[in-house]
Amino acid sequence: MRTDGELATNAIRATDATAAAWGDAAVRWSLIVPLKPLALAKSRLSGAADELLRPRLALAFALDTVAAALASPAVADVAVVTDDPAAAAGLAALGARIVPDSPGAGLNAALVHGARAVRSLRPGAPLAALNADLPALRPGELARVLAHASVFPRAFLTDAAGIGTTLLAAAPGKELRPAFGGPSRRRHLASGAVEIVLDGVDSVRQDVDTEADLAAAFALGVGPRTAERWAAAAPGLP
Repeated sequence: MRTDGELATNAIRATDATAAAWGDAAVRWSLIVPLKPLALAKSRLSGAADELLRPRLALAFALDTVAAALASPAVADVAVVTDDPAAAAGLAALGARIVPDSPGAGLNAALVHGARAVRSLRPGAPLAALNADLPALRPGELARVLAHASVFPRAFLTDAAGIGTTLLAAAPGKELRPAFGGPSRRRHLASGAVEIVLDGVDSVRQDVDTEADLAAAFALGVGPRTAERWAAAAPGLP
C-alpha cells in the first residue's frame, strides 16, 4: 500500500504538466459517461426535489454535461453507458453513442464495458470517464483538464468536495481501472493515477449529489436544460 507521502506526490506532479500540451488539436478524446436508470438517480436531492423532479433533473444534468462535452475542442466523441430508454433517446439526439449497460453490475463495471466499446472503434484514442452530473460544465475548462491529463498514463480530477472523482483519463494503450464511488480520490491515487491540480476548472469538478451541490452548480451557471427544468418545477433558483 502506498504511503500518504507517496499519494501526496501523485497529487502534486500534475501541476508540472507542460503548457506545450495545452490545446494540442491532434489529441482528441473519447469520453465515457455512465448513467444509471433515471428512476434511481439523485436520491440525495430529496430535500430539494420530489420523486417526479429528481429523475427529470438527472436527465437534464446528463444532457447539459454531454452537450458541453461534445462542444469541447478536445473531444472527438462521447459514449453514454445506460439502459434508460428516455435518457438514451435524448442523449443520442445530441450526438452521443449509446452503449447498453449489459454488465448491469454497477458504475465501475459500466465504465470498463464502455471503455471496451469505445476502443473497439478508436483503439488508438485516449479515453476518459466523465460524471453525468456536471450541469455547469464548460467546454473550455474540460479541454484544459484533458490537456493536462494527456501527459500522463492515467490521471484524474477530484470533485469539488475533494473526496470523489469527476474525471478519470487513460492514455492510448492504458486501462482506465476505474474506482469511482464514495472516497474515490484516495483509491485513484493509490492505483497510481496522477491527480490533476489545476485552477479555474470548477465546472469540471462541480458534480451534483446534494442540495448544496445544486446551489453551487447554479452559482457557476448551469446549462440550459437544467435551468429550464428547475425553473419549470421550482421557480426561483437555489
